[in-house]
Amino acid sequence: MNYAGPAEEIPARSGLELTPFRGLRYAPDRVGSLAAVTSPPYDVVVRPDGLLHLESADPHNIVRLILPQASTPDARNKQAAETLRHWLSEGVLAPDTEPGLYVYEQADGTILQRGLIGALRLSEPADGVVLPHEDVIPHVIADRAALMRATSANLEPLLLTYRGNRSTTGATAVVERTTQRPPLLATTTEDGFSHRLWAVTDPADLAEIQSDLARHQALIADGHHRWATYLRLRAEHPTPSPWDYGLVLLVDTARHPLRVRAIHRLLHQLPVADALSALDGLFRVQHLAVPLPEALDALADAATAGNAFLLAGDGSFHLIDHPDPDLLARTIPADHPAAWRTLDATVLHATLLHHVWHIPEDSPAHIAYIHDTAATVEKAERDGGTAVLMHPVREEVVRDLARQGIKMPRKSTSFGPKPASGLVLRALEL
Repeated sequence: MNYAGPAEEIPARSGLELTPFRGLRYAPDRVGSLAAVTSPPYDVVVRPDGLLHLESADPHNIVRLILPQASTPDARNKQAAETLRHWLSEGVLAPDTEPGLYVYEQADGTILQRGLIGALRLSEPADGVVLPHEDVIPHVIADRAALMRATSANLEPLLLTYRGNRSTTGATAVVERTTQRPPLLATTTEDGFSHRLWAVTDPADLAEIQSDLARHQALIADGHHRWATYLRLRAEHPTPSPWDYGLVLLVDTARHPLRVRAIHRLLHQLPVADALSALDGLFRVQHLAVPLPEALDALADAATAGNAFLLAGDGSFHLIDHPDPDLLARTIPADHPAAWRTLDATVLHATLLHHVWHIPEDSPAHIAYIHDTAATVEKAERDGGTAVLMHPVREEVVRDLARQGIKMPRKSTSFGPKPASGLVLRALEL
């Protein structure tokens, strides 16, 4: 199957099964504003700065559920569950009266994205219905699973994409028709994005959506850890059960293409001077006495010729590129396709982190994965660590590898715009 074509179809009733559910939403009269209770996805919040900002925006901000704060993991999860129960009892969160799918729109003047939020029947990677493209970190899955068990809820949707056929009927046609009606809610968040949400409850519309999606497969754009968590929790419960489904936002990228950005690394215990010293004779190193935007331009230019990274944290930038071919041959597994072996993320993890810098990539004490470029640099400078800035991989490479069943190194891509957390939740008891 080829994502590059106008549409990707698989046999009917073996594809995506998106099911209506009773969405759990904030009561507008019980919160300061809808914008003040939303948050980026849990793994995008830059802690602790962003966390404290969100917590202070409104006492009911969704971050108190997706990133609860307490002294131990068990205490954090218990706190989230108690907070959710309290908000339900107080009417801060309330379920919609009837099940539906939800049309969700995001726009910022340069991009318009529309998709469907629903409960997706879970499938295994071998089924070829939902395609992951990144490896995952076990301790993150364990953390997310414990939170979902405690709250018995899907607190934020993950982002999936599929390629529609631009037909005048089907899921995308229903989405576009629905946006002509007044929305259930509309708000603008401080990042400049407007958000609108509609419910689709008409049986004919739901049947049209489900018939169309049954012929398609999807790529996980954002939320690999939440998808793996869904699968773990489904395995813990007898079928059928609400755990057979997980909350997703499904976007037709033939109609609404996504942005692809890099995810950067912050190496907590590696000063820039030590990082550069270890690269002697292995990479070309160029000192750049320029602002961040110009440094990123230099990275983009270097990336056209091969693997390249920016190191920061000492008040300046260092472009590293032209890795020694013998070093790559020694450190990168040869039993993968060339497209995987030449990825920047592959070279970073297999060559730099593992072989040159000896950084354990599973250890939060040693490495953090941060989406915001400036925040990565600022935290490295403040903490005395090294920021490794990445250039984004091309979307067609991601899709081609996913079709082959080959996963990229963890946190290789950041697709967006990502759905705001807090607009609609799924409580499994409902």
